[in-house]
Amino acid sequence: MILEMKVPSPGESITEVEIATWLVKDGDYVEKDQAIAEVDSDKATLELPAEASGIITLKAEEGDAVAVGQVVCHIDTAAAKPDGATPAPAVEKAPEVKKEEVKAAPVAEKTYATGAPSPAAKKILDEKNISPSDIVGTGKGGRITTEDAANAIPAMGTPTGGSRGTERVKLSMLRRKVAERLVAAKNETAMLTTFNEVNMTPINTIRNQYKDEFKAKHNGLGLGYMSFFTKAVTRALQLYPDVNSMMDGDHKVAFDFADISIAVSGPKGLMVPVVRNAEFLTFRGVEAEIKRLALRARDGQITVDDMTGGTFTITNGGVFGSMLSTPIINPPQSGILGMHNIIERPIAVNGKVEIHPMMFVALSYDHRIIDGRESVGFLVAVKEALENPMELLMDNNPKKALEL
Repeated sequence: MILEMKVPSPGESITEVEIATWLVKDGDYVEKDQAIAEVDSDKATLELPAEASGIITLKAEEGDAVAVGQVVCHIDTAAAKPDGATPAPAVEKAPEVKKEEVKAAPVAEKTYATGAPSPAAKKILDEKNISPSDIVGTGKGGRITTEDAANAIPAMGTPTGGSRGTERVKLSMLRRKVAERLVAAKNETAMLTTFNEVNMTPINTIRNQYKDEFKAKHNGLGLGYMSFFTKAVTRALQLYPDVNSMMDGDHKVAFDFADISIAVSGPKGLMVPVVRNAEFLTFRGVEAEIKRLALRARDGQITVDDMTGGTFTITNGGVFGSMLSTPIINPPQSGILGMHNIIERPIAVNGKVEIHPMMFVALSYDHRIIDGRESVGFLVAVKEALENPMELLMDNNPKKALEL
C-alpha cells in the first residue's frame, strides 16, 4: 500500500511551507513518527514526522515551496523492513551548493585569452581600463565577447592569489517573512522612538544578594534582568494602556492582559515567542517561561502557537554589546522596548558625581495610536520601577517576591 504524505497545516493563516532539509534519503526505510524533514513556515521551523513505517520516496526537493495539503513523499507501507535494518539516520548535509563562487587564480597559473576582443568588447574594456590579456574569452577561438567584457571586474591592486569568491544563498522562508514584516512596519506605521536611561544599581544589588539563593531554591534557575524588565513593563502597561493596544483598520483594539513577546535569536533567525499573561507571573514564573521558550527556539522546537499573539515586545540588544538602537515595532503591536548594554558611567547623584552601571532604554511606538504623553510616561514608569524595584515591583519584601 502506498501512503501519500501531505503537508499538514502548521497553523492558522499559513498556506505554504518550504522544505528546509530532508532528514532521510530517497529509498530509505523509515519508522512511524520518525522525523523525516524540517519544513519552514513564515513563522517557525517544524519537523515533519513519518505517518507510517515503510520505504520512502521523496516527491519534493530541498528549497521547494509546497502548499499545505500537497504530497511531498510516498511511503510504501507494504515493503518489508530489510533484515538488520535500523531506522534511517538523519542525512548529513553536504556542503551548501546554493551558491556561485568565482575565485581569482594565482598569477603564475593564469590562462590568458588567445583571441582578440570584438570592437564592442574592446570599447567596454577600455572604459573599465582592463587589458584584454587579463580576460579569458568564451567566444569561438577564445575571442572575448561583449558579455565577457561586461562581466569583467577591474583588478583591486596586485593579485595575491587569495580568494575573491562570492556566495549566493537563498534566505529561509522565516527570514524572508521577518524581512517583509520589518519593512512593512517601517512603511505602514508612524514609528517614533523615545529614549531614557536607567541606573541599574538597585537591581544589581538585589541580584547580587539573592541570586545564589534563588538558583538553589528554584532548581538552577537564574535571576536575570529579563524578569525585572518584564515586571516593570507589565506595570507600565497598566498605567498607560494605549501602549498595550494595536490598530485594526479604523479601530483601536485595547487589551486588558499583557502577553509579552521576547525577541530571541534562533538557528533560523530572529524569533519572538510570547510569555502569556505576564502580569500574573512571579519573578520565578517569568524566568522559567523565558528559559523554556529560549531553549525551544535554540533547539528548533519552537511552534507557531509559541509565537502567535503578543501585545508588546521586549528586545535585548545589550547581549550583543549594543549601546543604543531604535528597535522596529513587531506588527501588529504598537510598541517595543529596547534594552542595551550596561556601562559604568559618571552621573550626578544629589549634587555629587558618582559612577553607576547605566543602561539606555528605547521605546519605539506607533504614533498613530500612542501620543507623546503616553509614550514618554510609559518609559518613565519603566525607569521608575527599575530604579526602585524594592518598592514598586517587590512590595518591599524581596524574599516573598522571589519565593525564597
